[in-house]
Amino acid sequence: MYILVSAIAFSTLIGIVILFQLALAAGMPWGSYAMGGKFPGKYPPAMRFTALFQVIMLALLASIVLSKSGFMFTDWYHFANAAIWFVVIFSVIATVLNIITRSKWERRIWTPVSLLLLITSMTVAFG
Repeated sequence: MYILVSAIAFSTLIGIVILFQLALAAGMPWGSYAMGGKFPGKYPPAMRFTALFQVIMLALLASIVLSKSGFMFTDWYHFANAAIWFVVIFSVIATVLNIITRSKWERRIWTPVSLLLLITSMTVAFG
């Protein structure tokens, strides 16, 4: 049961990050809350494309977690059983980068989110 709850929590948090990335791609002036604040205001066109690529990657991560938990995409289980460790490593890297970012707002907002993503992905991985 705790694995399913962790998978749903992970997917919900990833959903929030996806919405944020979609907003950046659409031109919302929130660049100081991402990428270390390197692009304050609206993202330039190349970074908007990068935000859309991140949406695809984040959706894939959520799919792996949901598959590993048995909640969805059960045909992917064998793939997800190995790929879950990529999700955990990704979450470790994201957490470290959010801790060390120069952007105080990115650190305040996204460090707790990435830490929760790490904890929930590890719960699913070890479950």
